[in-house]
Amino acid sequence: MTAVARDQRPITVRRVLVGFLVAAIGLSSVALPWLFTLLVLGIALSALFELNALCEIKGQPLEYPVAVIGVVGYIGLAAFDQMHKWEGVLLAGITIAAFWIGMYGEQKSYFARTAYTVLAVLYLGKLVSYFVFIRDVPHIGIWLTVFVIVVIALTDTSGMLIGTMIGRTQLTKISPHKTVEGSLGALAVATLAGTVIAVQVPLHFAWWQGAVLGVATSLAAQAGDLVESALKRDAGVKESGSMIQGHGGVLDRFDSYFFGGMAFFGVLHLLGILALP
Repeated sequence: MTAVARDQRPITVRRVLVGFLVAAIGLSSVALPWLFTLLVLGIALSALFELNALCEIKGQPLEYPVAVIGVVGYIGLAAFDQMHKWEGVLLAGITIAAFWIGMYGEQKSYFARTAYTVLAVLYLGKLVSYFVFIRDVPHIGIWLTVFVIVVIALTDTSGMLIGTMIGRTQLTKISPHKTVEGSLGALAVATLAGTVIAVQVPLHFAWWQGAVLGVATSLAAQAGDLVESALKRDAGVKESGSMIQGHGGVLDRFDSYFFGGMAFFGVLHLLGILALP
């Protein structure tokens, strides 16, 4: 067993209050689909700005206007329920535009810039759009959205608290301050929360469906957190930005949501709760 250092960013009252404020804004916006979609778009574009800054540190910035159009396009298609018709066109257009416009810039790292641009669109456009899909589920979309937000938020918070209190075993070298104990504790809390939420009216799912949703969403959320940690490590920075006081950047705060929302939506289909198109 290897002893590891605690999270270098201390758990302060200000940090906790900012975290609750961010969650409250997100949950309150769920009541209005258009407001929630605008919030999702704002988060995606802010995260894209920070991702571009990370790429600039590496000397390979994105084809930024192309990436912005791609992210807006994905969320727009989701909001207007046109993804199944036009996603192929959008992705093809973004790919061609990234390669074409890239030829007029610096030739060094040409392929890396274009590849990063397409990847950024998928990472921050495609993945974030799943929250729009979840919110737009007829009749229960608002409750499903609250479900996934609560499970991911509890994964983040409980993992941090449990890891800080009893964490001893390093989870991965990618993020040396995350621990096995924190990860397992977060998984347990998220699974319990998913089980409890699922059986409530108006969802009224089977308890085991809630448990599966909790497990899958928590694991994906933790994976998303590690992916963003890898991006920062690759760029040689500790935080993606400073937009959210006490929490770093938007990428730092919402990294777990990108993968978590995708997993939650996918498992809804696998469990038969939502019908496949």
